[in-house]
Amino acid sequence: MQSLTSSSGINLKSLTRASSPPGFTHRVGSNRLAVQCAFRFDSANANGAAAAAAANSSSTVNTNSAPSGYFGGHIGATRADWQSSCSILASKVVSQQQDVQKSGGDAGNITAVNGHMTTLDLVPIESSLPKPLTITDLSPAPMHGSTLRVAYQGVPGAYSEAAAGKAYPNCEAIPCDQFEVAFQAVELWIADRAVLPVENSLGGSIHRNYDLLLRHRLHIVGEVQLPVHHCLLALPGVRKEYLTRVISHPQALAQCELTLTKLGLNVAREAVDDTAGAAEYIAANNLRDTAAIASARAAELYGLHVLEEGIQDDSSNVTRFVMLAREPIIPRTDRPFKTSIVFAHDKGTSVLFKVLSAFAFRNISLTKIESRPHRNRPIRLVDDENVGTAKHFEYMFYVDFEASMADVRAQNALAEVQEFTSFLRVLGSYPMDMTPWSPSRGD
Repeated sequence: MQSLTSSSGINLKSLTRASSPPGFTHRVGSNRLAVQCAFRFDSANANGAAAAAAANSSSTVNTNSAPSGYFGGHIGATRADWQSSCSILASKVVSQQQDVQKSGGDAGNITAVNGHMTTLDLVPIESSLPKPLTITDLSPAPMHGSTLRVAYQGVPGAYSEAAAGKAYPNCEAIPCDQFEVAFQAVELWIADRAVLPVENSLGGSIHRNYDLLLRHRLHIVGEVQLPVHHCLLALPGVRKEYLTRVISHPQALAQCELTLTKLGLNVAREAVDDTAGAAEYIAANNLRDTAAIASARAAELYGLHVLEEGIQDDSSNVTRFVMLAREPIIPRTDRPFKTSIVFAHDKGTSVLFKVLSAFAFRNISLTKIESRPHRNRPIRLVDDENVGTAKHFEYMFYVDFEASMADVRAQNALAEVQEFTSFLRVLGSYPMDMTPWSPSRGD
């Protein structure tokens, strides 16, 4: 939507990998992405940039005043009001064009300028100049299922790629080598969405992404839960007794530890960045003494053979992913919604009970609570003349609860929570994943 020119001369083509196997999606590298604060705006698009900046504002709860809307109070209080204003302007332009056609005369010379008829020949705009924004440019982002560019961490064949395909069918998946790069890809408009894991039923929370959710200004717009089906992969012709090591993501190795022992694989375990990356590494280096724990799709992509299927220790192995976007979605009440928040308090955990009771009294179920160190103030000191100095760790608390921000109960609960907290931010209010679940196949 915006026409931005980077003062640092970022070349988007340099963000992709220099070489990839034929047919593979290019991968965004973290060391090639540079986020600069110095940008110059093209004058023709200054108004569009202002609208986009307002759309990317953080969702912080303020109970002292009514919500100002996504695009500021000077146009409309809500997204719908803003879009209605744009539609009215568009209809006026169309009506002026129709009046010119009905008036007759020399259509090549008569032109409407600011509502007045003129016979002046306007100077044509050169094609090299930036085009003005249109109503199409300002329309909402495509709905789920449309063709989108979706960033994920890993390489093709990773479980995150499968989650991106489940969340947005027929999307263009963009692999990134780090979680941080996936966030930046959306912020720099290289990708439209990001799909990143936040917790696993066996391994627990992915703390790195919780920290990045607070550091960046993206909004959670959905969730997807993906059953994990691990396979033991090796080069064609390699037998299990020839293996000396197994490589994979640390969580994948932990989730298959018992099964590997039962298979008689008394081999070294080595951790790598992701599961599909382990398969790619074996294929690229022709390692005939090494196996990888990854998906069956990774075996197809990198020409490996599946030695064993379903080697996870527990068939009920599910990873929850969240979908991130630059703009929040409008909450609704006609379907099950979930809301994610993060808060902190100057007095540490002493008010945690009061915060949680705000939801309990309104019969709002909590589905997740996670504590992370407060990076800006990691330790709180309390001095006592008789005893000495006590040192307490400070925490940020992440909470997911089953209610929409359009629900009055949720609004009142957050209004009460804000009274007890020094910091409160809504990470997103989004539809819950209600698809049927079944254990991983092959068990």
